[in-house]
Amino acid sequence: MSSSQTKSRTILITGCSSGFGLLTAARLAAAGHRVYATMRNPDKQAPLISEVNRRGGEVTVLRLDVTDHSTISAALQTIAQEAGNLDVLVNNAGYGIGGAFEDLSEEDIREQFETNFFGVQNVTRAAIPLMRQQTGAKIINMSSVQGFYATPGFGAYSATKWALEAFSESLRYELSIFGIDVLLIRPGTFRTKIFDENVRYAKNFFNTSSPYYELSQHVKKLVEDHVAHSKNDPEDVAKHVEMLINAKNPPFRSIPDRGGRFMYRLRRFLPFRVFYGMVHGQVFKGYQSES
Repeated sequence: MSSSQTKSRTILITGCSSGFGLLTAARLAAAGHRVYATMRNPDKQAPLISEVNRRGGEVTVLRLDVTDHSTISAALQTIAQEAGNLDVLVNNAGYGIGGAFEDLSEEDIREQFETNFFGVQNVTRAAIPLMRQQTGAKIINMSSVQGFYATPGFGAYSATKWALEAFSESLRYELSIFGIDVLLIRPGTFRTKIFDENVRYAKNFFNTSSPYYELSQHVKKLVEDHVAHSKNDPEDVAKHVEMLINAKNPPFRSIPDRGGRFMYRLRRFLPFRVFYGMVHGQVFKGYQSES
């Protein structure tokens, strides 16, 4: 993979109030790019501004709710008027909902798709006309390792990422005629707010009468322990985004962390029966003693 000479680009990033979005916006701004950092509630921009000031650079914060077409249109209109072009779109906004399928309401699942899948489509649809005006534009979609393998209790979240993978692959072909590149990043487990204050749970997740109650609490503890012991630095994802932006021929799919790459190899090369048994053994270890 070769890298192009770093130049200033106009970049739109969604979901910048915390996590990958915040760090990516701050890193790219410090590199001299014109960054439009968006979030549903600009009142939560203080951590972003603090990080940007610490590193140097500037960002423009805009309100953008990926499920609200009016805020998307307003943000793109502002970018068109101020910058006149859009070189890079980073679709980062998203959240995860935990819970077994029967504990998830239809509303739980639809809301998950509205943000993680249709939200990406909403912003991308609005951005493409502006991105077609120059060659070499890039759309970077934040997927997950859950986009190539699924685990119990995260079916809704995984489904949105599998859908995002298919959409991105098809879109890559379609936009190639305009010289627009479509890329996917599949992060593994990082200590970000998606696992604490941004996490959501199924309608019946904490209902003790649910037949999945004990399993749900078991999986919840496993995830919390896994996240707490994760050595992955969220800054590595920001670095990875920067690398993809600067690269001349970046890979369509890429994984920024060693653990995620290891799981990908296992999922790709092991027979599913073997992979299933491995994951099942890890997830359900100790579960029977709790039930």
